[in-house]
Amino acid sequence: MTETRWLDDDEQRTWRIFLMAVHLLDGALDRQLRHDSGIPHAYYQILAMLSEAPNRELTMTRLARLLRSSPSRLSHAAARLEAEEMIRRFKRPGDRRTTLVELTDKGMETLREAAAGHVQEVRRLVFDTLTREQVGQLREISEAMLGSLDPHDEEPRYPDPKGPGVRN
Repeated sequence: MTETRWLDDDEQRTWRIFLMAVHLLDGALDRQLRHDSGIPHAYYQILAMLSEAPNRELTMTRLARLLRSSPSRLSHAAARLEAEEMIRRFKRPGDRRTTLVELTDKGMETLREAAAGHVQEVRRLVFDTLTREQVGQLREISEAMLGSLDPHDEEPRYPDPKGPGVRN
């Protein structure tokens, strides 16, 4: 049995600060979107991923992978978005096993209306607090962590910034 490599004091402080920042950031983005647009952050992410997909549609499996979400969690969120007519789910013609999700015009409009406030909050809470060098470091750190967290990932880690959808 190997001996536990405990965190030193600096690592422990860094770890706790990182966890606090991630937790508070997620909560702040969720509150802003709910207040301004009436949708949670998780739903915004679904709409954004669909907006950037060809024909604004993806399979449920691919969407779950892009969002790093469980199929059951995505299914629950999709049911709510479908009830609000922001997405439409249907079986792929000729393949009854595959469910496609399509962003509706109402969903696209909801996303467009939410995007400006969301990006302002992301900019205020993250990018305005960092130097250009720190932004690069944050990206490098995040990519290194994703390499460990999702080593066999075959999906892109982020959408094509030149894609057709609304920017996050």
